[in-house]
Amino acid sequence: MPERVLTDVLIVGAGLSGLMAARVLKDAGVDTVLVEKGAEVGGRLATGRVGPGIADQGAQFFTARDPEFQTHVDAWVADDLAYIWSRGWSDGSVSDNPRDGHARYAIKDGVGALAQHLATGQHCHLETQISKLTFDEGRWQGHTVGGSIFEAQRLLLTPPVPQSLALLAAGGVELDGEEAEVLGQIDYDPCLCGLFWIEGDIYLPEPGALQRSYADIAWIADNWRKGISPDARIITIQASPGYSRDHFEDSDQALISRFTAELVAFMNPTAHLREAKIKRWRYAQPSKLYPQRFLAATGLPLVFAGDAFAGPRVEGAALSGLAAARALLAK
Repeated sequence: MPERVLTDVLIVGAGLSGLMAARVLKDAGVDTVLVEKGAEVGGRLATGRVGPGIADQGAQFFTARDPEFQTHVDAWVADDLAYIWSRGWSDGSVSDNPRDGHARYAIKDGVGALAQHLATGQHCHLETQISKLTFDEGRWQGHTVGGSIFEAQRLLLTPPVPQSLALLAAGGVELDGEEAEVLGQIDYDPCLCGLFWIEGDIYLPEPGALQRSYADIAWIADNWRKGISPDARIITIQASPGYSRDHFEDSDQALISRFTAELVAFMNPTAHLREAKIKRWRYAQPSKLYPQRFLAATGLPLVFAGDAFAGPRVEGAALSGLAAARALLAK
C-alpha cells in the first residue's frame, strides 16, 4: 500500500555513511528516515550465509587511523561487537604474518552485525527503491517504485554517486554546473566475490587470510579461522578490480570454476567443496575520490556523502557520514 512519510531529513541509502549520519541526527533530536532498496541495512557491510556457515562478502575488516573513528571503534570493542583480527596479512610471498602496527578489526557474527547494531532504533524502510527525487517549494520528495512518497526538508544521498545523480536527473533536479562536473568524475571499481563452503582443511597463512593486490584473485579468507563462522568453514574470495571488470558478466558457474581452481592449491587433498555462491559488487571501491568528506550542494538543502568522499573503505564511509550529519545540522 503506497504511503506518504513526512520527516525532517531523508537519507537515501542505509549503508555505513547513512547509518552513522542517522545516529548523529537522532541524538540531536532531528526526525530522520532512512530508505534502503536492499532487504537489509549495511550496503557493503554485508554478511552472507552458505550452508550452516556465514561469511563476510563485502567489507572484510577495517582499520582506525583517525582519532574520531577510533572512538567509535573503541565503543564497539567495549560492547563486545568488534575485535582485533590481525595486524597484517601475508602477501603471498611470505609465510609469516607481517605486522605494521595497524589493527585490523572484524565484527563478531560478521560485518552485517555492525550495520544491524547501528540501525537499532532508526526509522528505516527496507526493500524500498526510490525512482526519482524532486524538489519543489522548498521540500524534497522521494518517489518510490511502489508509489510511496517520502517528503523532507533536507536530503542526504549516500548511494554510489552515479546512482544518486541518476535519481536527481530523473526528477529534473539540476545541480550547480561545477559541482555536477566534479561529482560526475567520481568513479568506482567493481568486485567479484565468491563464498565457498569447504568440508575439510584448508591452509592459509595466519590469521587465515591472504592478500595479493598484484593477482587476479586478490583476497582469500577463512571465516571459520576469522571466528565468525563456528559451524562451517566458509571461504571468501574476492577478485582484483581489473579481473572483476573484465569478467563481471561471466556466468556464476564460470566464476565458481575459476575461483575453485585457485582454492585447490590451499586445500587438503581430502577436502571438498559443498556449496558456492557468487556476489557481484558493481560499485565496490571508489577509484576516483572527491577531496572532502562531503559535498553540500549550492542552493539546495542537499548533501552527498559516502566512501567516495575523501577516504575509501569502512573508515572513510563512517567519517563521511559523521561529517555530513554535522553539515545538515548546521543548515
